[in-house]
Amino acid sequence: MSENREQVLADFQACTGIEDVGEAIFHLEETNWDLLAAINRVMPQETQTLPSEMDVDVEMIEEIKREPSNSVKSSPDVTVISCVRSDCPLPFQLPVSVGADFIPLPSTSQPESSTRLLQFRIHFREEVIQLQLPDTGTVGDLKTLLTAQLGILACQQGLEGWKHYPSSDLTTLASLNLPKENILFLTVPDIMEDGELSAEDSSTAERLIQPYTLNVHDESQQKNYSLKFLGSKTVLEVKTDVYTLTDIPVRHQVWTGWPSQLKNDRTTLACSGIRHPVHEFTVKRAPFTAHPIKENKKFVVDLADSDNSSVEEFEDASETFTEDDIFVDVETKRMQPLIPNNVEDEVAGCIHFSDQFTNRYGECHPEFFPGSLDEAVKEACLRSAKDRRLLAVYLHHDGSVLTNVFCTQLLGFESVLQCLNNHFVVWGWDLTHESNKLKFLGSVTRTLGSVAAMTIRNIEVERLPALLIIMRMRSATEIFTIVHGNVGVSELLTSLIQAVDVFTEQQRMEIREEDERAARELVKREQDAAYQESLEADRAKEEAKRHQELMENREKERREIRRQEVELIKEAHRLEVKSQLPEEPQESAGAGITKIRFRLPKGECLTRRFQITAPLKVLLDFLVVQGYPPDEYKVISSWPRRDLTSLDSKLTLQELKLCPQETVILEER
Repeated sequence: MSENREQVLADFQACTGIEDVGEAIFHLEETNWDLLAAINRVMPQETQTLPSEMDVDVEMIEEIKREPSNSVKSSPDVTVISCVRSDCPLPFQLPVSVGADFIPLPSTSQPESSTRLLQFRIHFREEVIQLQLPDTGTVGDLKTLLTAQLGILACQQGLEGWKHYPSSDLTTLASLNLPKENILFLTVPDIMEDGELSAEDSSTAERLIQPYTLNVHDESQQKNYSLKFLGSKTVLEVKTDVYTLTDIPVRHQVWTGWPSQLKNDRTTLACSGIRHPVHEFTVKRAPFTAHPIKENKKFVVDLADSDNSSVEEFEDASETFTEDDIFVDVETKRMQPLIPNNVEDEVAGCIHFSDQFTNRYGECHPEFFPGSLDEAVKEACLRSAKDRRLLAVYLHHDGSVLTNVFCTQLLGFESVLQCLNNHFVVWGWDLTHESNKLKFLGSVTRTLGSVAAMTIRNIEVERLPALLIIMRMRSATEIFTIVHGNVGVSELLTSLIQAVDVFTEQQRMEIREEDERAARELVKREQDAAYQESLEADRAKEEAKRHQELMENREKERREIRRQEVELIKEAHRLEVKSQLPEEPQESAGAGITKIRFRLPKGECLTRRFQITAPLKVLLDFLVVQGYPPDEYKVISSWPRRDLTSLDSKLTLQELKLCPQETVILEER
């Protein structure tokens, strides 16, 4: 069920653009987690326009002054943006949504929209640009209209004077709670005196779609990263991605390599001034310095207007004082909330909490972790067993009568401070405002799960403030115990010591298990290394054997080819000799013939008649035709015994006295 709700929450934020998780959960719970009903509840139907229905083919933007009609209340300097077909003077097309400031006609098909039309007076140099935009639009839409009028790219525009500074260009105007009329100031870097952009800035539109390679060296871990981003990526998005690699939160990152004129993290890479296509950076973790605890204390009287009652709080008051001491070192001021209402950035809210807590209750308090809840959980729980610590989440509420005593007497008690500083990471949050409570519950749901969020939701205001003790046990991060505000110092200290004892015992077991696991992994790695070495040796032997067999096969093939070539040569020579060999004479030829009997090497006999006048070469050629060439076989006469192949082949058989008959023997050489 929790996984389905997380998916519904993600879909709801993607459809509505609401970045505040607490606000999104509030709307979904109001509609019983019906996604479609929640979207229709937040977004009026008139504003649910599909991207395909938006007119993006606009070539020129012209400013037209419209005279007020009788049916509409006149307003001075009303500007209407309309589209005219002409050549666009800008180097790129601008998607402009037209018609948001037209007079709506009566309609019976749709109910009356609750969308407000906001007016903006934007000061730039000696010029005042007046624009109108519905509150359903975004900051990016406002910058697009400014680009159409001034020709200044949106990434180079800096708008100052917001009531609530937008987190990005995708922030809707309605979420900023703006009045109907607004005055803003436009700042643009690197603008020439005549108002024209420099030659380098004119190519910014092209650099927005070009890839940048950022070589980042992490000095803390001595690692190098090569990251690729488009020019449209902002500096803050780059730092956030680096946080996922180095585990250094953005606020703790110390960079070297960004241009000195870069002041805004919302600047895109194309407009930041870094080199293209490759730029070198170094990053490291900022040193953490604890605030010293001051011994001298002063009396503070805070006058607060709470939702329930007005409270006068006296801090660190001495046990006895004279009448004159009442007017010494007494400072009267209106109590500021520890976290402002509707805070958007959780990290900024935590820093504000720590500063205001110090201003209100003095320096004698635990050191609050200056980061988000997720970062605090990582710092305390998601580390190795040896480096792991307990996490104490302090929940504050100005509407509780127990708050002042808990903050001054319990959290400021020396033994409590010593225990918290030695064994805990302390993180604080103010639940006074409902919006901040919803944001905190959203963070708890993401970090600790829905069960923990439900447990915190059920804590009554009368039992606040509370101290949540969170520890990691058996690969699970859970709430160990909750110390409510209606306890004394001894009970608080007992709860903390009990939590430390349980955590220490569990930590000792997990350290032993991690050491055993590390030893097993070391043995396994050594065995794997030995096995790999043996496997490599076997592979080398097998490779040498295969290579030897391959060489032998190649040698056999070469010999076979050579033998076939020799056979072909011999056969060709045999055929040639056969064609030149004279015919065998007939036996009836008389005394002019001789009969030669050949005894072959295998014991067989072969007989043929020759002319007695025929040269010895004819006899040898006959043997060649029969497959016994003279270079391989000797031809031995019986008497006298001699090798005929060594004699002159031109001598006749009669001269060699091989007539009228003779027997010769063939022997292999």
